[in-house]
Amino acid sequence: MRKRWIALLAAWLGCFAQAQPPPPGYGSLEFAPPPPGTYTLPSLGAAADGTVLDSTGTVRRLHEFLGGGRATVLSFIYTTCSDAAGCPLATFVLHRLARRIADEPGLGRRVRFVSLSFDPEHDTPEVMATYGLAYQVPGIDWAFLTTPSPDALRPILDAYGQRIEPEVDETGAETGGIAHLLRVYLIDPQRRIRNIYSVAFLHPDLLINDLLTVLDGPAEGGAAPAWHPGSMVLGPGDVKAGYERPDYTTRSTALAARRGRPADLLAYVREPPLGLPPVPVPADNPVTPEKVALGRKLFFDRRLSLNDTFSCAMCHIPEQGFTNNELATAVGIEGRTVRRNAPTVLNTAYLERLFHDGREYRLEQQIWGPLLARNEMGNPSVGYVIEKIRGLPDYEGLFEAAFGGRGPDMLTIGQAIASYERTLNAADSPFDRWRYGGDEHALSAEAQAGYTLFVGKAGCAGCHTIGERWALFTDQQLHNTGIGYAASMDIPLAPREVLIAPGVKLTVDPEVLEAVSEPPPNDIGLYEITLDPADRWKYKTPSLRNVALTAPYMHDGSLATLEAVIDYYDRGGIPNEGLDPRIRPLGLTEGEKRALVAFLESLTGANVETLVLDAFAAPVGDVGAQRQVPVRR
Repeated sequence: MRKRWIALLAAWLGCFAQAQPPPPGYGSLEFAPPPPGTYTLPSLGAAADGTVLDSTGTVRRLHEFLGGGRATVLSFIYTTCSDAAGCPLATFVLHRLARRIADEPGLGRRVRFVSLSFDPEHDTPEVMATYGLAYQVPGIDWAFLTTPSPDALRPILDAYGQRIEPEVDETGAETGGIAHLLRVYLIDPQRRIRNIYSVAFLHPDLLINDLLTVLDGPAEGGAAPAWHPGSMVLGPGDVKAGYERPDYTTRSTALAARRGRPADLLAYVREPPLGLPPVPVPADNPVTPEKVALGRKLFFDRRLSLNDTFSCAMCHIPEQGFTNNELATAVGIEGRTVRRNAPTVLNTAYLERLFHDGREYRLEQQIWGPLLARNEMGNPSVGYVIEKIRGLPDYEGLFEAAFGGRGPDMLTIGQAIASYERTLNAADSPFDRWRYGGDEHALSAEAQAGYTLFVGKAGCAGCHTIGERWALFTDQQLHNTGIGYAASMDIPLAPREVLIAPGVKLTVDPEVLEAVSEPPPNDIGLYEITLDPADRWKYKTPSLRNVALTAPYMHDGSLATLEAVIDYYDRGGIPNEGLDPRIRPLGLTEGEKRALVAFLESLTGANVETLVLDAFAAPVGDVGAQRQVPVRR
């Protein structure tokens, strides 16, 4: 690394030796750049694809490193370049930018750096891997790529308007270098080029403002953007990535930094994102702006719980896939244990049965279960909730405006919350753009292989169905997968590795864990509703849309990762007399498992962040507001 920085310094000093001022990227800007979001960066066209090699030598597609919910800064370099206004400048500026981004909590997860070599004959994957070591910044994804050959490189360079020629000396002899004009490309999460930087304009101060503008877009009236670094993070606010390393440091996001931006949620009902069918809206509860706004307010209002501390959104956390990534099973008011995992509310408009055991059939009715459950929101009765809302001054007139003069009651409260939940439709994923949008480059080769396994050898599509025009990834049925049986029969799945401090792990036998844990409540699934022995341990097939955002998995949250889920089904589940016959040992290779994960990760909708930002803009309820709940004796 020291040698690399010495080379950069030498290149910079070379400018002075040639009596030329160094490019702006090596120093400070002489002007203040416009604040992010106060300007627009129109699309300059689609970012091209091509065949590349990653630093392990694996054949990939360039599009695998573009999009996926991130903005990308793409540079073309070669490792032996010594031109101070060329590759060293690009790498120097990007490294400064990477360090800036790393200092902004959450922003690093929304940006990727890609450096692709001009010189595949010299810059092998091994060379690029070694070169890239000097510039890696913790928390920053920076890929150093090459191509299999000059023939594979040429169409990529042509598509990006990058011309290269052999360098020659004053005698016309080739020096072994490559002559080129520096170009760095800013590419948005939809794989559109939004800016191209030359020597005169490549500077980290300009790049970071452009990145923020592209990631969130300009706010209305040219004001500063609603989103700012650290507020738009998908996942827990205190991400524990790297906790297993002794050098772990927290990068928690302050709640005060969260700022939202309201969205036109009805657009996702009028025209669902690509890959989803028309939204089923009941005739007795048409979706209106007034109902959606009221339902959104109720969903995030902590005052709907008995002690004013707990809202629907505290189990269905927007930035955690509208579920809870940090808890296997939910926790209600006063820390009361809930025996099942909090399911996502994304795309619940399409579900024919609700709750893990399928006991409800309409969103309008579903809400009353959590409102009245002692271990969830804890309200003693329907009437208590209604009278409480009637006593809150900030709800005055809202129900009447939404329901034609009708105030809060059991029906209108359910209809309002259902109307908001009916708008939370997230699709237009890379898979959707590939299968239903006709974009053959939208899905990586590995994810396409995963799709083939999903509908073929692995048999996943038998329950997580895919249609010709759209896909809900659920058959709307309930199945015995063995997970519930194992818990009821007290069959331990395996010894568990417990991380007790950064870098300190212990493997703990299930018997030891059981000795220090509260026994989990029994859970027999659909049987508890039907009392039919054939329904023991049956649970609803969840949709797999946005599944990469909704860990942990299964009805009890017992499988923490997608890899763990695939391993479980690969083993054939837990045998029992009611096990669904489609569950069987699969014999997957490690490569096939990785391909399945890649496919599942491709199911994240392009509009999830819009829904999360809208949620961040919702009020959470003023617990200091006066209220009176009459107690009738």
